[in-house]
Amino acid sequence: MSRILFKVLKWLLISLASLLIILCLIFWDLVAYGFRQAKGQLNIVWNAKPVEVYLADPAFPDSLKQKLHFVEEVRRYAIDSLGLKDSKNYKTLFDQKGEEIMWVVTASEPFKLKEKEWRFPVLGSVPYKGFFEKHRALAEQQQLEAEGWDVNVRNPGGWSTLGWFTDPILSNMLLKSEGDLASLIIHEMVHATIFVKDSIDFNENLASFIGDRGAEKFLISKYGEQSEPYQSYIQEDKEFLAYVDHILRGCAYLDSVYTAIADKSEKEKLTIKENSIRTIMESADSLSFTVLLHPSKRHLNALPNNAYFMSFRRYQSKQHDFWTEWRDDFNSDLKAYINYLSKQHPFL
Repeated sequence: MSRILFKVLKWLLISLASLLIILCLIFWDLVAYGFRQAKGQLNIVWNAKPVEVYLADPAFPDSLKQKLHFVEEVRRYAIDSLGLKDSKNYKTLFDQKGEEIMWVVTASEPFKLKEKEWRFPVLGSVPYKGFFEKHRALAEQQQLEAEGWDVNVRNPGGWSTLGWFTDPILSNMLLKSEGDLASLIIHEMVHATIFVKDSIDFNENLASFIGDRGAEKFLISKYGEQSEPYQSYIQEDKEFLAYVDHILRGCAYLDSVYTAIADKSEKEKLTIKENSIRTIMESADSLSFTVLLHPSKRHLNALPNNAYFMSFRRYQSKQHDFWTEWRDDFNSDLKAYINYLSKQHPFL
């Protein structure tokens, strides 16, 4: 009997190993990408040092030490006053040495505001692909453009491993203003608290909303409503939201344009598309900017494409819905709203 059992187990192990090999061959691109992502993330996590190391280093600038203390205050506020999950994130620092370390690739159809999606285990469908090696991001961009997609490559201010690893502070984060830094830290902490599978637009819009509202409340608690840090952040946010509204109106305009030109030739479509986007961007200069850079100066070298416009829908299109629900149903109590959302949307 034991010999028969041994043969059965041996057959099962061989079958399982064969199946894994076949799956790896079929999904080799996904397996290789996942391995590189894990390697890149772990490299950052493992090479990050405790914040205390930098605070004790006499060569580390005092201005950046103040920012490290500031991050801890924001982190503590997000946990105690907003109810976000204490994942032990942002207690270490990774020194980027002034270099970019992450690139995110997004893509959209050329004559329709419809984003390309990649499907990954656990996360589900995701409208972006991250890289820790610039040449791979650029290679992905070239391949997608050859396939006819509109592509955008950007350097994110931060990223979240959703609590799977201990996310460090990235040294370039410390170059941000206090308001932007607070918003970024809270944004990423939201991802480690509420993250719905196959709902990236919901996840990113929610993290943006809570990040911005949380930063406002933190700055008020630390400095007061009449303080320079709070007033500067509010002015910048006001101008940014005016630009967001303009771009979202531009998205609706492009939707109608692309529907109207569906039967035209490729050459005609490209001309009308370029003229439509130029109109949107040039008219944005009529907005009153005192802090933000005017769009015409921001896009001197090239007009943005559909992937650029889709990024605003991904991060900003649901802000009014969240704002209305937060104000009307929760009397602008952000902690109560986060608690409600956490129960409504179990993590992954």
